Amino acid sequence: MLADATRVRIILALRDTDEMSVNHLADVVGKSPTVVSQHLAKLRLARIVTARHDGTRVFYRLEHEHARQLVTDAIFQAEHTMSNSPQHHHRGLAEPEE
Repeated sequence: MLADATRVRIILALRDTDEMSVNHLADVVGKSPTVVSQHLAKLRLARIVTARHDGTRVFYRLEHEHARQLVTDAIFQAEHTMSNSPQHHHRGLAEPEE
């Protein structure tokens, strides 16, 4: 699910909010509502997001905290592959010590 940049952007957009409509998500990620809807359908099948209908509008939110953490961990891992001194270590966001 994280192999597509648009899906990652959708999850990141939903990470810091309660919920968003398809049109609002489309604006945030810079894609058409149709494209965003297609990605949201895949994310729903994977149980990463859930939908709430309000009349003709559909609002999406992350299904649970694990989706939020999954993206955060993927970004941190990518930073480790790119640098010996990842950005998240300098922002006070380093992983907890084991």
